[in-house]
Amino acid sequence: MPETVNTPHVPARPKRLLTKNRELKAIGVWNWTLPAWAGRLPDGRTYNTWPSAGICHRVCYARNGTYLWPAVRRRHHANLAYVTDDLSGFEHQMIAELGAPRFRGSWIRIHDSGDFFSDEYLDAWLRISRARPHNTFYAYTKEVSRFRRMVEPNPPVNFLWVYSYGGTEDHLLDPATDRVADVFADEAAIAAAGWSSQEDSDLLAVIGPRLVGIPANRIPKFLRTQGGRRFSQWQADENVHRRRPTRAATGRPRQATQTAKRPHTATGEAR
Repeated sequence: MPETVNTPHVPARPKRLLTKNRELKAIGVWNWTLPAWAGRLPDGRTYNTWPSAGICHRVCYARNGTYLWPAVRRRHHANLAYVTDDLSGFEHQMIAELGAPRFRGSWIRIHDSGDFFSDEYLDAWLRISRARPHNTFYAYTKEVSRFRRMVEPNPPVNFLWVYSYGGTEDHLLDPATDRVADVFADEAAIAAAGWSSQEDSDLLAVIGPRLVGIPANRIPKFLRTQGGRRFSQWQADENVHRRRPTRAATGRPRQATQTAKRPHTATGEAR
């Protein structure tokens, strides 16, 4: 259970930082989690833990199911408040926690939800990785330009990552050289594309073949939204749509309509 803090406006800081979700527990991986995408902390502050998220947020597994349970949301909010308000304290606590015998030699997934939302936050994780060489850290990320600047020139040997499609920086990725993950409609689509699935173990995303295929989550409303498209193609289609000039921009008159617009509902990355 989280510790109690003196002020009710700040989420309680967790006594233990690392947990295991159901999928990662099966392969013995510990994880650290932040809230998914954008929201508001209990004290009223807004946040965005996926600055480079694109279409992925519409079908994100971390915006569905158990991730929405009040106790789970409180824990994720507490994690974010901790790294936002006391990054140094978080860093020292994480290093201390990983020093326990039970964590020796273990794998740590950084974020089963969230991403490296700032330079300072990413730098803290790089220092943690170097301080605990007996652990192996890995992450999916859409923060391509941030990793190009801060990680690729001199990565810790125990810090592994895979770039995931479906973000606003997809155009910076080169599947001929980068380790990349794409979400496909199903296993058959992954095989047809010649990519390698990580379905048997999440670790295959960083230790298996470089082109990583992820089958879409079998959540009916998300499958309908994805419409059978790969994330990379869906994001590319979205980018083209956003670049199209409006009728106002081209000087052509708008056509009047009596049809009311349907309200937009964001349904929510797969990994």
